[in-house]
Amino acid sequence: MIKELTLLCVIWGFNFVVMKVANDFFTPELFVTYRFISGAAVLLAVAFFVKLPLPPKKYWAWIVLSGALQIAFCSVALQICFKYLSAGLVAMLNYTMPIWVTILAKFFLNESLNAKKIIGISLSIAGIFILMNDDISGDFSAIFLAISAAVGWAISNIIMKIKFVGFNLISLTTWQMTVGAVMLAIYSMFFVDNSATFTPISIACIAYNGVMASALAFFLWMYILANMDASKASVSILGVPVVGVISGIIFLNEPLTLMMTAGMILILIGIVLVQKS
Repeated sequence: MIKELTLLCVIWGFNFVVMKVANDFFTPELFVTYRFISGAAVLLAVAFFVKLPLPPKKYWAWIVLSGALQIAFCSVALQICFKYLSAGLVAMLNYTMPIWVTILAKFFLNESLNAKKIIGISLSIAGIFILMNDDISGDFSAIFLAISAAVGWAISNIIMKIKFVGFNLISLTTWQMTVGAVMLAIYSMFFVDNSATFTPISIACIAYNGVMASALAFFLWMYILANMDASKASVSILGVPVVGVISGIIFLNEPLTLMMTAGMILILIGIVLVQKS
């Protein structure tokens, strides 16, 4: 599971740089629509190739709900936040998700909340707040929107753990993303400015988001979530914003301060504690 977690953290962490760049070429809603249409197309091709049947009727309401939350709402909310907040702050607020998952998992999944897990979560969240300290004066409505996206993602994770036990992961990821993409396409058709600038960079942004950050990464996330406690899985991917910070330093020439270093160290220590609890 370590290999899958590492790959996911690298893909999603670097994607904060890609998503920030994409706002130079597309409106947030339009870019997310392109992202998930391309991601859904890849997954539908895979599903057709391996001849996956349609999900049974009893699952469709939950597929639609989780697709609306995790694919449509959460992704659009975050992409909009990039217009008003720094990429680092968006990443940090998004990864308050483990707080909400851990609380929900305690009540809906009967997952234990032992001392080591509480300490690990506390250290990781402390690290996140250290990383975001320079940007706390950002737009309050955008901060609230980013946190609401994290809550939506957490609810979707709990639904997956309760309603999709034993469900084929390729099928689940495919139809969640397809439902989300259809919702986004309809919304963009009627309510979004569809002007865009197509260049090699903007096309690369769509390709990376569609194939790597959507089709592959969401499948990896479903696989990890299906094989770990929801709270453990959610805290483990707190490595994503650490990768995001490092990617910003390398690709956007963002500075590495002592506070950033301290925050990343706390997050990593917290991840190790939760994994060993």
